Amino acid sequence: MRASVIATALFAVGLTGAAQAQQKPADFPQRPLTVVVPYGAGGGSDQLARAWVAAMEPIVGQPFQVVNKPGGGGLAAVPDFMTAPADGYTILQSIDDAVTNFASGRLKSNPATDWEPICMTQITFSQIYVRGDDTRFPDWKAFLDYAQANPGKASLANVGNLGSMERINMVQLEEELNFKSNQVAFDNPSERYAALIGGQVDAMFEQPGDVKAFLDAKQMRPILTFLTERPSAFGDVPTVREAGARFEPLLRFRGFWARPDAPADRRAYLEAACKQAFDSPEFQKFNEANFMTLIDSYRDTLGSRQLIESSANTYVAIYRKLGLVK
Repeated sequence: MRASVIATALFAVGLTGAAQAQQKPADFPQRPLTVVVPYGAGGGSDQLARAWVAAMEPIVGQPFQVVNKPGGGGLAAVPDFMTAPADGYTILQSIDDAVTNFASGRLKSNPATDWEPICMTQITFSQIYVRGDDTRFPDWKAFLDYAQANPGKASLANVGNLGSMERINMVQLEEELNFKSNQVAFDNPSERYAALIGGQVDAMFEQPGDVKAFLDAKQMRPILTFLTERPSAFGDVPTVREAGARFEPLLRFRGFWARPDAPADRRAYLEAACKQAFDSPEFQKFNEANFMTLIDSYRDTLGSRQLIESSANTYVAIYRKLGLVK
């Protein structure tokens, strides 16, 4: 794999800077780089992009500009990325929504081949949360009992895209555990959080890192984890497997892409720089603070492509089963 070749080269020259030792092009980078984020400021993707940029800048020796372009379920930023010069200076930050949009036909570009994944730097799981002071639902069993006894009455804040990771996980959970909730759509994360804390909904679907401040303040607490084994930080919360569901939970992943027609040496350099940035103490501290170290959160170009392709195949199969695509 490319990562092991890089590591071998570094050892041979006796340097610790992967990006500096591994074929740094003589002419790149010579000016600031741009990271296009298809979501608004302050959200999980924006936080990641800015933490990554802070780790990358001292490695590549140039500043990065973060440009937020939300809209279209993550698609509004794609034209800016695809029409930018193919020179390695424009990088797209995106998430698994790129895969769901491709699998559903909304995105014509294949994020595994029509875009060049530089790296994945966050892979995480989801949970169902209730308010910290909600005595009706002390645990998942209480929530499930209520939802089964009152079909469609238990309200759960979620995203609006029916083909998203969030909604597909919930569809599979409800099908296997024989209950029906009222999925209330909020595409703005802050609106979902306010709806739960304010009592407008009974529960919420989200990733733990995105609501860490609310967990620390005990305004929210998880009652179900979308994994097959309990992560150490949530050892008292049952998993979907323990709840009786047999499906494989879909994960959230966030990473960075370059244009595939950018010079190969520049793409390889960005991949190596990303690995060094990911391993930096500053970025590791950021990921740890957001529960992103509980499972393996890094993939190089090859690993990212495999993750994307595997996820796309899974989504297509589920979409066909649900009648969302032919």
